[in-house]
Amino acid sequence: MRLFRKIRKNLLISGKIKSYFVYALGEILLIVIGILIAWKINNLNEIKNNRIVELKIYESLNEELNSNLVLLDSSITRYTENVKVIKNTMSYMGLQYQELTDDVKEGIISVDYKITKLHNASINSVNSTNKFEFIESGLLKELIAAYPSELDNFENQETKIQNIVINRLQPLIEAHISLIEILSGRYSKDNKIQALSKQSNYDKLLNNREFQNTLIDRLLQTEVQLAIAKSLMDKTKTIAINLNRELDN
Repeated sequence: MRLFRKIRKNLLISGKIKSYFVYALGEILLIVIGILIAWKINNLNEIKNNRIVELKIYESLNEELNSNLVLLDSSITRYTENVKVIKNTMSYMGLQYQELTDDVKEGIISVDYKITKLHNASINSVNSTNKFEFIESGLLKELIAAYPSELDNFENQETKIQNIVINRLQPLIEAHISLIEILSGRYSKDNKIQALSKQSNYDKLLNNREFQNTLIDRLLQTEVQLAIAKSLMDKTKTIAINLNRELDN
């Protein structure tokens, strides 16, 4: 800077006004170019840092979605089996006690209920913070923004089925079926269990209107959940595919 000032001073002293203005203009242009270069470098660094953040977001989402795909796959298998078991139980309605085999009895009381808890921490974090701004793909933004409502729909349906099983179906089964009798069948050599065994009333349970209605309700809600799970699995795969494309770029 001292050198530049000295040159300007010498030009003024020597009376070379035109040369002074040309030099001053060149100096200004040089400063502007320096500022533009610095801005460009800073902008490139910002783009690079944003891309690093974006990739970390994609990796976190990809891991969560892959976990959900595994859970959904097992859930779809379980819902399909539940529908089959419920329909089988409904076909036993009207049978007399002596017509019920041990396998049929086990099928009647087999609730086989397990709630599926899908992961949502990463997807909610993206949607509720400024992380969403780092995602460049417009399609991904739309898919990610819509995904939490799909998860809520799945969770709400799970809650419906849980309520049917725990608050309606299980009490009816326990009111008509002696669980000790079931144990006595499995452990027939245990005299203590046999001594406690009480007669169950399977035919009365099967012909109980509340049990029938509850069973039908569970069947309908499980079929709804099966459709929701299949749709959610397709949407999860779509997001995962698009995430992998971004990761590969």
